[in-house]
Amino acid sequence: MDKLCEQQCQACRVGAPLVSSGEIADFRGQIPVWEILTAEGIERLSRTFKFRNFAEALVFTNRGGELAEAEGHHPALLTEWGKVTVQWWTHKIKGLHRNDLIMAAKTDALLE
Repeated sequence: MDKLCEQQCQACRVGAPLVSSGEIADFRGQIPVWEILTAEGIERLSRTFKFRNFAEALVFTNRGGELAEAEGHHPALLTEWGKVTVQWWTHKIKGLHRNDLIMAAKTDALLE
């Protein structure tokens, strides 16, 4: 099986297919801590990362922003004292695309 964190995001267009439940199941082991939640009728991947203080959370937020810019795919980032919540979904298709799975894995890799 391909490692998600080694893949690159592909340009996504309106009408691109949502990721299938089978594909999510296939890759779930690579992003086990991420939750799938629905907000405003749209499925998203969500994870909250914990840190010792605000400064560490801010460093992680900035690294996540740099990753997003490099891949051309951008999350919702909420930075608070000691934690950062990251949510990935694809706005153009109003749901989850393979790019979101890739970016969740790459976000996890920022901690390594």
